Amino acid sequence: MTTSKSRSIVSLCFETHPDFHTNLDRLLGLIEHSAEDAIVVAPEVCLSGFAYERFEEAAAFTPMAIERLYRSLGNRLLILTAIAKEGEAFYNIAYALHNGSILHRQSKTKLFALGAEHDYFSPGEEKELTPFVFEGIKIGILICFELRFKTLWQQMEGCDIIAVPAQWGKLRSDHFVTLTNALALINQCYVIASDADNPDTTGMSGIITPFGGEIRNNGSALLTSHFEERTVLSMRRYLNVGIE
Repeated sequence: MTTSKSRSIVSLCFETHPDFHTNLDRLLGLIEHSAEDAIVVAPEVCLSGFAYERFEEAAAFTPMAIERLYRSLGNRLLILTAIAKEGEAFYNIAYALHNGSILHRQSKTKLFALGAEHDYFSPGEEKELTPFVFEGIKIGILICFELRFKTLWQQMEGCDIIAVPAQWGKLRSDHFVTLTNALALINQCYVIASDADNPDTTGMSGIITPFGGEIRNNGSALLTSHFEERTVLSMRRYLNVGIE
């Protein structure tokens, strides 16, 4: 009999400080308090914030921060986004880091016009939005505003876990909760949503199960649950909607 895969899953929720090193230290501290086998999701651009007037500095900080994160992860998997420069263009790139390597990366494809993201970032290609496999677990990533696009949900079909790193506007907090809950239900998978705890963001990080069970951070910077493969398989057998 094949053993069902199981891992701790962690959603982070913390404020983005103007000092990049403060953010990195905060992230490292939360990782250290996560289980050694955890899949950890951090808020969107948690190392720098959007830092529109400091893009060169933020892009230069990213590789140094990734090197430090490598040394602290151990057997954990970390999913975060960071500002990166490629040629003359800047991108908001999601990274999946584990054991000293980048397992997966993808650029944000849907830029948030109300936040003027398109004035600073270049969009990634939608074909980049493909799931990756980590120790037999199929994982997809939707970055913040991408959560609103149903065609991208279809590209996540079949994932066991979907990570949603975000800086989601507080005025639309109900939308973030509703969409992340619905994403778990329609794809019959776990969703790990991580939002920043800034004055203008929701702070509504959460973990949702394939059956719709939901926990939210309630002020905690570190929210922990467990991924159980058998829960995904059970839901897909119980209500078969054709997800393989």
